[in-house]
Amino acid sequence: MKTYLSKEGYDVEAVEDADAMDRYLSGQDVDLVILDLMLPGEDGLSIGRRLRSQKNLPIIILSARGEELDRIVGLEMGADDYLTKPFNPRELLARIRSVLRRCHQTRQSQPTGKNLSLEFGPFQLDVQRHKLFRRHQEIPLTTGEFTLLRIFLEHQNRVLNRDTLLEMTKGYDRSPLDRSIDVCVGRLRRKIEFNPSEPVYLRTVWGAGYIFSSEA
Repeated sequence: MKTYLSKEGYDVEAVEDADAMDRYLSGQDVDLVILDLMLPGEDGLSIGRRLRSQKNLPIIILSARGEELDRIVGLEMGADDYLTKPFNPRELLARIRSVLRRCHQTRQSQPTGKNLSLEFGPFQLDVQRHKLFRRHQEIPLTTGEFTLLRIFLEHQNRVLNRDTLLEMTKGYDRSPLDRSIDVCVGRLRRKIEFNPSEPVYLRTVWGAGYIFSSEA
């Protein structure tokens, strides 16, 4: 994998376990982590949760486990994407480019005064700083959560289906097993809804998709 991605123009470092990763990250800045779940010592899900609590790094999970539960747990942990082995290296390359493109667009966007911040209820989404606040208290968001929330805020009172949301957030077609949008919506609800089981801002339109309204 390192050889293949290096030939595609990426600067890649491979490490064998969590300890080696910690040593490397202590002295280096990285743009993205490709994380295998099956590792000696600390497993990939534990590493991912720890990375999410310490750094805002994009994460793509790789695993030989094909079960839906593992996929959902990985996305719940905050991974930006999930790929099951075996896979075509070109598929991984496409996922990497998509995640990095989204992160680059988020960081490099220069919002105007009109869309510098997006507000709903007691919340304010600072587009320029990639931060969500509730009455001036920051609520941490992953890259995927920020992107999805911004899309909802910019398309209020419009039903968006899963295929549309996946295309807008990730840039590729949805597979029948892809539940990343549903998982990300669940994570967002736990951060912005008073009662996530009875959402008032981000609601499900059964059989059609999701609709967001700031006038809840």
